[in-house]
Amino acid sequence: MKRVLLLTLIPLLLVGGCGRKNPVEEISPEKSNVKVVDVAVDETKLLWPAWRGPQRDGVVPDQPLLTQWGEEENVLWRTKVPGRGHSSPIVVADSIYLATAIQDQQKQQVLAFDRATGQPKWTTDVHTGGFPSERAVHHKATHANGTLACDGVRLYTAFLNNDAIIATALDLDGNIVWQREIGKFVSKFGYAPSPVLYKSLVIFAADNMGGGYLAAVDGETGEIAWRVARGNLSSYSSPTVANVGGRDQLLISGCDAVASFDPATGEKRWSTRGTAEATCGTVITSGDRIYASGGYPDKETVCLSADGEKLWSVRTKVYEPSLVINNNRLFAVSDDGVAYCWDADSGDVVWRERLGGNFSASPIVCNDVVYVSNLAGKTFVFKNENDSFKLISTNKLGDDTYASPAVADSQIFLRIGVDKGTKRHEQLVCLGSETP
Repeated sequence: MKRVLLLTLIPLLLVGGCGRKNPVEEISPEKSNVKVVDVAVDETKLLWPAWRGPQRDGVVPDQPLLTQWGEEENVLWRTKVPGRGHSSPIVVADSIYLATAIQDQQKQQVLAFDRATGQPKWTTDVHTGGFPSERAVHHKATHANGTLACDGVRLYTAFLNNDAIIATALDLDGNIVWQREIGKFVSKFGYAPSPVLYKSLVIFAADNMGGGYLAAVDGETGEIAWRVARGNLSSYSSPTVANVGGRDQLLISGCDAVASFDPATGEKRWSTRGTAEATCGTVITSGDRIYASGGYPDKETVCLSADGEKLWSVRTKVYEPSLVINNNRLFAVSDDGVAYCWDADSGDVVWRERLGGNFSASPIVCNDVVYVSNLAGKTFVFKNENDSFKLISTNKLGDDTYASPAVADSQIFLRIGVDKGTKRHEQLVCLGSETP
């Protein structure tokens, strides 16, 4: 979320706002007259530019990557992160960007750090005031759950503020370029999804019990290009865009279905019942297959065809962490600490292994090796070897890890929590080999 929103498995009874409904005014491309165009980007600078990396699926581009670290070992630098957030780091050129929230000052901020040293570069207050009530945000969640997205020119984010989802674009020096309310939001546990980029559009999800929607805005101007209604259920997954079945598809789980939309227009292409009412994980794809899991209250992990046909289904729930796929093996770590490996074609369990602890962060995979952190600050590094689980290392850093890692140039960037209770604070840590 990680853009990750952290939920327990039992819903809370929230009395405030449950009855409010905000009918969604749908906007078509014909009505908005916003044109969707290709955008030239410098891929060499977009090292880890959005939630779950370059391909939005947790797969790290081929590079040497360390597997062992500790509080001092292979820590290149660490720096303080003000406030609290589950926004995962992104890496663009020589900078790292995060969102955070300062609870007592009611500030929602975007931060920039120097990639080489960890030194702060700038801080921008995106909002001051307007936080939802405490009972409208889960105690494990924050007011800065979503991960930023960057096209090399602008940074994009969205926060729940003043009972609405407000999208913001900033330039790479931290100046606000535009802000746009994309729709109202009735909060059950808070807001979690991260934006996804498609050509000249920035696409946001906002499933909520007052009236959910998907909305796309023009990245340069902030004008709403299209907006489609999604119903009145609360769910927390980020959308993704992938080319599946020979066409670009905007995919999202939650609201008791996995659904596909045309990312250029918002037109629904298909919807397949499955997963759960509430999901947090982001859909992933491989070839012409689509994978999703959830959630609450139902338990299901599914594989779908490019047209939404259900190819296989297992009664296994992976709620907060997202899935990752490598060499026709589908990996997941459940919220309660069980690692799964499935045959991606058949759904047969290859192995399962209890890692221990509880998990919210999503795994990444690099050169056949899977990395995933639990809520006690332990990162497990393992692989599938001859269709058996092989633990490579268990690495402790800090006291908790909610955000997912970013990777660039053989370095790992982790947002961690240090200490407990009122002494808890957050750090951004750069991990890498200290020898050439």
